[in-house]
Amino acid sequence: MAFSPVAVKKHAVAHVLVVDDEPLIRWSLAETLSDRGHTVAEAGDGKEALRVVTRAANRPDVVVLDYRLPDSNDLSLFAAIKRELPEIPIILMTAYGSPEITTGALALGAYRVVSKPFEVQDLVTLVQEACASVHGE
Repeated sequence: MAFSPVAVKKHAVAHVLVVDDEPLIRWSLAETLSDRGHTVAEAGDGKEALRVVTRAANRPDVVVLDYRLPDSNDLSLFAAIKRELPEIPIILMTAYGSPEITTGALALGAYRVVSKPFEVQDLVTLVQEACASVHGE
């Protein structure tokens, strides 16, 4: 009988854009995602996020987006990112989790809506699931 090793299922490595105006949240997500092998771009506001998404090179595979930013406090930034990259999953984070925000985000195609505060590890797991869904794993 020939030995055939069982393939270990690895999570797909993604390029993740983390958009939040709180540096500690960006840092902790970026560190944890990097530790899992993902590459991370960070943006502190909507303008910076749109620059990253519209850049031809190194576009994100997954976006983790805060609902309320200094230059955006509705779903218009979410919609703009979705128009630019319709195929990528967007995870919306919000401390203002009203049913209207959640319903609106899901209607626009959000992968998930996550309430703040959250466990960083739970959000990282969600990013890995979103990435796997795109790569058909």
